[in-house]
Amino acid sequence: MDTRKHAVRNRAMMLLTHWACLRIGEVAALRWSDVISHEGLVKDEIRLLAYMTKGRHARTVFVNTKLKRALQDYADSARCVDRDYPFFATQKSIKSGFSANTLTQTFAHLYQGAGLDGASSHSGRRTFLTSLANKGTAIHILKSLAGHRSITTTAAYLYSSPSQLKAAVEMV
Repeated sequence: MDTRKHAVRNRAMMLLTHWACLRIGEVAALRWSDVISHEGLVKDEIRLLAYMTKGRHARTVFVNTKLKRALQDYADSARCVDRDYPFFATQKSIKSGFSANTLTQTFAHLYQGAGLDGASSHSGRRTFLTSLANKGTAIHILKSLAGHRSITTTAAYLYSSPSQLKAAVEMV
């Protein structure tokens, strides 16, 4: 990904799904004012308004240090013309940015280029939730971070590998 023309942008978009659990439509909906403060720095929290989310429920996304650095790298390399413009501009227009569909296709192309068969625009969310669950994060916390209304929905994202199952039975 680093050798591509838009590597810094693509990395920042991808990391929002892997390190902040954003849906692809939420990434596409971000504006400069959502992510960057008036001082030009990445905010500690990104507020997703109801119209930006799948379930039409606003939520706060917490930005960890690694993600903050990647978003700042992108912001520094891009040019903010207007704080109401999309945070991630396409080659075609800085005013309209990506649609969720176009961004889904972009992610599919990036994953395919990386040799990750079967990966999709939702892979980052699944990885985020499974990784935190494997580190002992309570499911009600995962539910909130994912923006789910039901723990059942969150549970469907979690993957158990054979090695995890073997380790679990060894704890008995």
